[in-house]
Amino acid sequence: MERLTIEIPESKSALVKQILEALGVVIKAKKQANTGDFRKKLADVTVWSEDDLKVFEESKIAFERLKPQQW
Repeated sequence: MERLTIEIPESKSALVKQILEALGVVIKAKKQANTGDFRKKLADVTVWSEDDLKVFEESKIAFERLKPQQW
């Protein structure tokens, strides 16, 4: 099955949908995004302080100081 996205003028929308449905096309309604859900998810995002990020910087520096052993 193939999926197509078409833009139809409002005045012709009902007619085009009727014709397509008569041809066996399944028309799915577009889901409206719930902005409230997105806002809740964004509100749960944590903010890291400079102290939280120090651990990563210290680990990076320690890793860079490692010297490979020679065989």
